[in-house]
Amino acid sequence: MNEKITRGSDNIFKDLGFENPEEYQAKADLALHIIKIIESRRLTQKEAAAVIGAAQPDLSKLKHGQLTGFTLDRLFSFLLRLNRNIEIRVTKARKKSGKLATVAA
Repeated sequence: MNEKITRGSDNIFKDLGFENPEEYQAKADLALHIIKIIESRRLTQKEAAAVIGAAQPDLSKLKHGQLTGFTLDRLFSFLLRLNRNIEIRVTKARKKSGKLATVAA
């Protein structure tokens, strides 16, 4: 069987044709960071929701990747409440279009 393999970009949301794929990717990355921090602290969803100032059902949605209704600002506020610094850096793009990326330290 001959299957054609198409190399994707580094953004699945772009590959799937989403509008604003960089924002979707950033939200997914930030949500992953938030969940990893919560899991590393071994917090229950109820405890974690209290720490980040969200309702428990919202935290459950976040954990399951249901990011509709979560703004970047709101995700940033969760990270701040989890005692994380947020650094935003602007650099010149190497290609015609820029990209939005998150990096955890």
